[in-house]
Amino acid sequence: MAAAGWYHRDISQVVAEELLAKAGRDGSFLVRDSESVKGAYALCLLFQRHVYTYRILPDDEGLLSVQTIQGIQAKCFRTLPDLIGAYQHPNNGLATPLLHPVHRPRPDEDSDGEDARGWGHTVPCPGAPPSSRTHIPQQLHQRLQEQLHSSPASDFMGFMAEYLTHHVPDLEALCHGHPQLRHLSTALATACRALHSEIDFTLAGLETLARVFDPPVSPRSPAREQGFLSSDPDLELLLSKISAVNHLLSSLEKKVLKSLQETVTRHNLALPSVAVAPLPAARPLAVQNFEVKVGKSQRAALTVDVGSGTVTISKRGSSSPEEVIPQDKILQLIKYQSVQSKVRLVCARENQKSLSRDFIFPNARKREAFCQLLQLMKIQHSNLDEPEIISVYVGTWNMGSAPPPRSLASWLTSRGLGHTQDETTACIPHDIYVIGTQENSLGDREWVEFLCASLKTLMAIDYRVVALQCLWSIKIVVLVKPEHQRRISHVHTSSVKTGIANTLGNKGAVGVSFLFNGTSFGFINCHLASGSEKTHRRNQNYSDILHSLALGDKRLGGFDLTLRFTHLFWFGDLNYRLDMDVQDIFSHIVRKEFQALLAVDQLSLEREKNKVFLRFSEGDISFPPTYRYERGTRDTYMWQKSKPTGMRINVPSWCDRILWKSHPETHVVCNSYGCTDDIVTSDHSPVFATFEVGVTSQFVPKEAPGSSPEVLACIEWESIEVILKTTSRSKCYIEFHSYCLEEVQRSGENTFQNCDIPGFLKLGWSSKHLPVLNPILPDLEYLGDQHLLLSFKGVESCESYGECCLALRSAIGTTAQQFETFLFHRGEETGSVRGWMRVRVPRGRSGTRERLYEWISFEEEEDAEPAAEPPMCPKPPPQRLRSRPRSLPEPASDYTNPAYFIFEGVP
Repeated sequence: MAAAGWYHRDISQVVAEELLAKAGRDGSFLVRDSESVKGAYALCLLFQRHVYTYRILPDDEGLLSVQTIQGIQAKCFRTLPDLIGAYQHPNNGLATPLLHPVHRPRPDEDSDGEDARGWGHTVPCPGAPPSSRTHIPQQLHQRLQEQLHSSPASDFMGFMAEYLTHHVPDLEALCHGHPQLRHLSTALATACRALHSEIDFTLAGLETLARVFDPPVSPRSPAREQGFLSSDPDLELLLSKISAVNHLLSSLEKKVLKSLQETVTRHNLALPSVAVAPLPAARPLAVQNFEVKVGKSQRAALTVDVGSGTVTISKRGSSSPEEVIPQDKILQLIKYQSVQSKVRLVCARENQKSLSRDFIFPNARKREAFCQLLQLMKIQHSNLDEPEIISVYVGTWNMGSAPPPRSLASWLTSRGLGHTQDETTACIPHDIYVIGTQENSLGDREWVEFLCASLKTLMAIDYRVVALQCLWSIKIVVLVKPEHQRRISHVHTSSVKTGIANTLGNKGAVGVSFLFNGTSFGFINCHLASGSEKTHRRNQNYSDILHSLALGDKRLGGFDLTLRFTHLFWFGDLNYRLDMDVQDIFSHIVRKEFQALLAVDQLSLEREKNKVFLRFSEGDISFPPTYRYERGTRDTYMWQKSKPTGMRINVPSWCDRILWKSHPETHVVCNSYGCTDDIVTSDHSPVFATFEVGVTSQFVPKEAPGSSPEVLACIEWESIEVILKTTSRSKCYIEFHSYCLEEVQRSGENTFQNCDIPGFLKLGWSSKHLPVLNPILPDLEYLGDQHLLLSFKGVESCESYGECCLALRSAIGTTAQQFETFLFHRGEETGSVRGWMRVRVPRGRSGTRERLYEWISFEEEEDAEPAAEPPMCPKPPPQRLRSRPRSLPEPASDYTNPAYFIFEGVP
């Protein structure tokens, strides 16, 4: 059986269950690749509205066998079709015989003629006999994918991918003893037809240059000369020309070098020495002044001197300062949420009392600039050896295959339209720059050098390259300040092709991951399928990238990619469009009615449906659509594009986006999100976002190991309940992963199970069946930064039904705290989990301190207006509020799916 319709390759468990549910008949089955064991398979079988999953494992000799119920003798088979055939009979240990194969659905084809999942026309059956002819083109497709690197020749490689898919006659001819491969010869000669004129032109130039440095060079033979002038597109002639070019290129450099050396020696020339200019020192930050309102009508000026570490308050019109506040006396900075331009400064006094003063800035941007400067002041004057907070810049730009302008200043300093940086803070250098581009025609080295030179000009800092990853014209570059280079470790890069047949890199993603001290970062730059009608294809691109991109700790390879990092940033030309008539879009753009456009934004709609980017965050969009502009201006959108198939409509859209997802109870704040308005070389505008991110360092306990009797912290569980979106009845266990644990821990099987509601499985664990976890360090300060990753796996299949991340910080104490969150697997929401946990910290290890980013907090506006003058008797500062990043969603108070309410006993 050469191509089995019941074999679905690497579809997810959720998709498999959906296909079986549609089939609806007992005995319906399909086979997919195993998620837990490489080279193994999963047999999914429907019986009485429930899906049973059995693992098919190969032994050392490659024989396949099914893991069935105990007491049934395992049978071994050489091929998967043989195995499936044998289990179509009863009494083989399965819930029911294999009766009705569920075939692969035929995906919708795109304009390139390839199916939406890139599967091609046939899927070979694993274990089929070697004589299967359809298996060989599939193998060649895989090899083509493995061998392709950065190549701009997308048309040519697309042609070859087409040949591998369709031109089986060569294979048939070979089987009949004819090895000439006529179809391949014809295909190559046709594809390379344009090379003849190019090579003739290049050969003429190279030979002329060679004669300049070596006059007696041997001319070509008359026969070959005549052949070169021929226009016959014969493959042998083409190879002869390429051989001549190769010979000339390999010898020309030696000839030129020898000639120049002889010239230097003969004329006694000396090459002038090149003086290396010293690196410019980082520019000191200028003193900044802010006009503010104090009380109801009084005006004042705030002067921030980051270098000296002071804030000066002066009355308007007064030449002498009213008060000078050192940075170490500033206890807290409170931002009002209802009044975006208002801030409260809490300062310490000599009598150990504190004083609160409210200031109102002209606008929210000025307030943010003031807060950023005070944050920077705190960082520069702290006595910490390692940073607790860093700034991260993320930029994305589809360059439209055009060279960039001479200056990228507006892009790299977050200036333009939308939520932009104030001029007082725009030129403060960021700790990390991550630049993602699409349709970038520059060479890799040329592009990196251009970025480094641009930043050096703007910031007077020689940034270091952490990583560069390219997939054809999709590139990602990560740059860091020199002082942070030693803090970067475990750098990984990866790429995924999602172009034609998933073998071409004209579309796809590139990614970089690394550790910054103890904090893990992931960055993904992608270019998804284009076209207003390709929403489903873009969703599938996202799923393929999520499943195939190999980033982060390999030990977490079984977890959803979005859970492997403390902070994950995903950006690029996502290509999602606006579903609205183009003239209506223009009307809203002119009136800056962006909310009306966001209501029809495909990405926003797909996120609301939980199709893509589950639980990601995005900054507020207050800038016009970044695509499709007329090149050379930002005043006109070119929404019509002529193609061979007719006129294509490209409505203005926010194709270029930046999103992020972070572990719970971590610090990340988006300080800007916008686009430039002066870079006009492409039909896309560059987009930028800047973030304030909390980071952790390697923790050093105050007590050296062995200096006192060993005491352990412990993580205890009272109960865990989970609801899975599945038709399986499988028992499950829980795996616990964390950097604070020496090894992976595992629970016992669930003690409670309920599947009364169709399509959902409710499981429960009591404390007796949950392990007590002992972190490697018992200190409160250390545990407050740690997270647990939980994976809920089936006992029979050992495959995950869902994963989640829990923060330890809020569970530290003597009483158990309730938690609840969602489960994810391969980018899909697969259920919910809640329970009670407690983190016990030994006495003497409960000391902690406030982090640099925790002294800035948020507070709702008070009902009463503050007094115009400060009160005579200082009042104590308000209760310290732990800063909850506005970018993170609030914890859910219940479950979004109605079926989840069975937790509450609601039918």
